[in-house]
Amino acid sequence: MASVKQIQVTFDCADPERVARFWCEVLGYVVPPPPKGFATWDDVDRTLPPEKRGAAFACVDPTGAGPRLFFQRVPEGKVVKNRLHLDVRVGTGLVGAERVAALEAECARLLPLGAARVQLLLADEHNESCLVMQDVEGNEFCLD
Repeated sequence: MASVKQIQVTFDCADPERVARFWCEVLGYVVPPPPKGFATWDDVDRTLPPEKRGAAFACVDPTGAGPRLFFQRVPEGKVVKNRLHLDVRVGTGLVGAERVAALEAECARLLPLGAARVQLLLADEHNESCLVMQDVEGNEFCLD
């Protein structure tokens, strides 16, 4: 039986580089170096047919612990709520007002990057508090 060693999370989007750079800021990820023989990703892009230029971008966890994030351009826009979203863990181990304060502080950091605040969901008997946000293209994610 095969065991999975790594995963990649792929996002459909209109502007792959813009969305990737947003997530770099959110998660502390970096853009990997271009392939051997190229000085920059722009150099790589210029070798592609015009319709493929800017069609994809990626970022990685510099520690190697987190998954690679891949962003691909698609022609259709986002229409409904995501069926899959990222949870950005910022309040781990905190409860009550301390947890909400940590969520609010991270929200304040992300708003100038282009994120949008959607809704604070307070803890109940089944779930911890979380803050629903949207990235620069309206894709939902949670601060929790």
